[in-house]
Amino acid sequence: MKLNKQAILDITRDAGKAILKVYQKADFSDVVSYKDDNSPLTLADEAAHKVIVSKLSELYPDIPIISEEGKDIDYNVRKDYDMFWLVDPLDGTKEFINRNGEFTVNIALIDNGKPVAGFIYTPVLDTYYYGIKGESAYKITKGEEESISVNNKDKERVAVRSKSHASPEEEDVLEKYNAVDSISVGSSLKFCMVAEGKADIYYRHGPTMEWDTAAGQAILEAAGGVVLKNTGPEPFTYNKENLLNSSFLGLGF
Repeated sequence: MKLNKQAILDITRDAGKAILKVYQKADFSDVVSYKDDNSPLTLADEAAHKVIVSKLSELYPDIPIISEEGKDIDYNVRKDYDMFWLVDPLDGTKEFINRNGEFTVNIALIDNGKPVAGFIYTPVLDTYYYGIKGESAYKITKGEEESISVNNKDKERVAVRSKSHASPEEEDVLEKYNAVDSISVGSSLKFCMVAEGKADIYYRHGPTMEWDTAAGQAILEAAGGVVLKNTGPEPFTYNKENLLNSSFLGLGF
């Protein structure tokens, strides 16, 4: 399947514009509500979801979409999806609410349970990352596109860690892989840091959802890395009956 990469990047940008209209409000008190699991939901999530679903459906009418804000598709229906889009309209809602700018728009293409293309856009930084299986991974900053790849370091590695979900279980994993330093960043940008060689290891202990990880995994793997279930060696796959992820390990070597 030939992807219209520019059109998909434009969709992430348009979703980012919808998010920024809410982000630039002086007061968030009228836009923050809570889901059943008490994670924050904003008008920005909903606005970005509408943009992405509308434009992706127009561009690829025969490919179904699973989105965080439209996830209630019965497993008996979606289990037959050989290929589908997996979307997180606003990844890093806590970063959004805390106004640190480290939130993203994520779009991934899943083929037979594996992410084969990923597109991530950071609206505040106006920066894109994307990767396609069998091709390469790229970063676009101020209109300039560059190819990115993992470090493949064998020592003195750097770990990237969550600002919102740090865990003590990380320490054993990072010691095992000779991490001597760490950086902290929000949302799916952690995958991107490994993909572009600014970090080497990303371990997440505890639950995420499939739409949180798919685009980042596609980009990291296109850049030469790997994402494993728990601490390996089983690969990380998608469209499970329960869309909750296990722990996972992203490596840039």
